[in-house]
Amino acid sequence: MKNLILITILSIYTFANSTAQTGKVFDNLTMKSTILKSERKFAVYLPPDYETSQRNYPVLYLLHGMGDDQTGWVQFGEVLRITDNAIKEGTATPMIIIMPDANTNKVGYFNTIEGDWDYENFFFEEFMPYVEKTYRIKSEKRFRAIAGLSMGGGGSFMYAMHRPELFSSACPLSAYIGPLSVDDFKTQLQRMNSKITDETKIQSYFENHNAVSLINNLPIDKLKSVRWFIDCGDDDFLYEGNSLVHIAMRKKEIPHEYRIRNGAHNWTYWRESLPEVLKFVSDAFHQY
Repeated sequence: MKNLILITILSIYTFANSTAQTGKVFDNLTMKSTILKSERKFAVYLPPDYETSQRNYPVLYLLHGMGDDQTGWVQFGEVLRITDNAIKEGTATPMIIIMPDANTNKVGYFNTIEGDWDYENFFFEEFMPYVEKTYRIKSEKRFRAIAGLSMGGGGSFMYAMHRPELFSSACPLSAYIGPLSVDDFKTQLQRMNSKITDETKIQSYFENHNAVSLINNLPIDKLKSVRWFIDCGDDDFLYEGNSLVHIAMRKKEIPHEYRIRNGAHNWTYWRESLPEVLKFVSDAFHQY
């Protein structure tokens, strides 16, 4: 009888302990956007001790790629399992992860050149303030990071370059760095049936949405205030843009981590990248 009671107690303890080590993901949350005149979806990962503590947490904004939505990192990126494991192993600090949807109506993380879809304005003026009031998120730069894959890697580059005062770390993965030339951008506009033909406007938009151009034109001290982790597979079709960013940063002596691993533009590669991202951003969260 004593043995049975002991086994029961141990079973309850083991179950409670394993449950306590599990975070939670909510992947169909919404908020109303005045700027975009629509309901916007997002997903959130809450760390294992969120519900049992009263403290505020650092935040990672994790951006999906083209063709996915806010559930991409949840379903295919296995953000719950990977983050739980990283926290349990001590390679990542407990953090909140916010995953917005940029795949509704218009696709992408930026304001359109036509001015009819101001997603970047929405992100900084509505979305970020909303989630950081809704959840117990630390609001200082040192406790905020951004990462993303492909189209979301481009979002990570541009957001951290446009607003370096907001992010301690940026981790673009297999990133689309923007059109590689003005001519490429013009071709892109033609494919999208854009009516924009103003050369000055096209040039300005290109320079503000190409990572290499921004590196060459922005104040170096602002770019150096962000910790950079750039990761792209050796078989990735976006290798050229990422290589050019690395070279531009080296020439400007901007500290950054540049990783080339065996792999292509797929979830197998990005699932392997995520633990490294969590470790990298945690270094700043821990006030290294």
